[in-house]
Parts: sequence; C-alpha cells; structure tokens
Amino acid sequence: MSDKRPSLIDTHAHMNLPVFRVDPIKAAHRAAHAGVPAIINVGIDLPSSRRAVELADEIDGLYATVGVHPHDAAACDAEAIAGLRELCTHPRVVAVGEIGLDFFRDLSPRPKQVEVFEQLIELAREVSLPIVVHDRDAHDDVLSVLEMDGADEVGGVLHCYSAGPDFLTRTLDLGFYLGIDGPVTYTNAGALREVARQASLDRLLLETDCPYLAPKGRDRDRNEPAFLPDVAQKIAEVRRTSVGEVARATTGNAHRLFSRLR
Repeated sequence: MSDKRPSLIDTHAHMNLPVFRVDPIKAAHRAAHAGVPAIINVGIDLPSSRRAVELADEIDGLYATVGVHPHDAAACDAEAIAGLRELCTHPRVVAVGEIGLDFFRDLSPRPKQVEVFEQLIELAREVSLPIVVHDRDAHDDVLSVLEMDGADEVGGVLHCYSAGPDFLTRTLDLGFYLGIDGPVTYTNAGALREVARQASLDRLLLETDCPYLAPKGRDRDRNEPAFLPDVAQKIAEVRRTSVGEVARATTGNAHRLFSRLR
C-alpha cells in the first residue's frame, strides 16, 4: 500500500455497542477502503465482550478485547470474571479491557473500581494477555495500581491518554503504550498534542473510540474506524513527519502489543 493510503490499525473501537448506529459490516468495509483493515472492538462488560467476539468471528479484520469498564465495576462478580476468562481462550481476543478507574463520573464506588481493576489485571496475567486501561481523572491511582499489581508483566495501553505530559515518564517507564484518539485534533488539545510530540513514536497507538470522540470536522455522534486517518494525519503534523511513518510505527506497535493480531 502506498504512502497515500498507508495501512492503519484502529486499536480501540466500540462497534459492539448498541450506540454504534452504523452497520458493522458496512463500517468495516469503509474502514478497509480508507486504509484501516484491522479493528479491535473493546468490551465494557460481559455482554459487550461476547458481542465483540461474535463480530470478530463474523467479519474479517475484526478482533476483540474482553473486560469490565469501571462504570460497570459495581455489577462485576465472580461469574462475570469467569465468563471473561472463558472468552480469553478465543484466538481473536487480543487483550483484557476496557478496565481501569473513572473518578470523573464515579458510576461505581471507587473502592469497587479498584478491586475489579486489580482482579482483571490478575486475569490478564493468568491468561498472558495485555490490558487496555481506562483512566479518567484518576491518573496517579491508575499508575499506582499498575505499578503495584505487576501490570508491566503483560504490558498494555493507556486508552485515550489524558494524563498530559506530567505523567508521561511514569507511564512509559511501565512499558505501556499511549492510545491517541480524535481529541488530538481538537482546538483545545494542546497538552495532548504535546504528548504526541514528546513520546517516542514506538510507544503510540491509534484509536477512534468510535462512536465517540470523532475527529474535528466529523459528526461527533457518528465516529467510525474509517476516520482513523484523521488522527494519524494530526500526529504526523505535530511530529513534522509523514503519515506513512506514523502508520508504519503505530501498526508495528499494535502487532507488538497485541500478539494475536494477524
């Protein structure tokens, strides 16, 4: 594929959720046409994790992660974790996630969020899969859990990285990747663009988080993997390099972290 349309990987999508109002098959076709042949759909609870696996079975180029989002931590029990453990045996499940802490909306009690986060890091270590981490307004707490619970043994990505330059060294010292999404294109995203500029290119991953966080100029409620090149373009501008170079690096990073990608 030429540098005019380099191959990208959307490492965080939610085509498995009901709020994704676009037909997944058509969305996958549009993504492939836009140079995004591989998409990782991310589970936020047991049902959505199962749906992500179903889509991976049904549509070429789709993969899945399985996990419990901190919003849903209060409902996570031993049965749910057992269900996730079983799904991890599927060959197209590439990570445990979305897991982590959300101290912005606090939809689950904070102690329960921490408990479930730690349990799912342990699951990831058990099944030897990396983790996909949600962190909103909980930067120090998230990194402390990762440091204390041996998350560096499996590695992972801080999805939709929002901790700014202040936490960059600590994150990179853990060996984690940074997920960069549509907000890097927003007018008020100076701190995120600085992160995208400062971090080594071999530690960046591209994400859409669709249907959320559409790039600037796109319908905010209708994001899809076909818009991922907008993120790559902005990172290339910030780093003063080519989109092709961003694509080669981030695609290689995705394959290194998510070893089950093909």
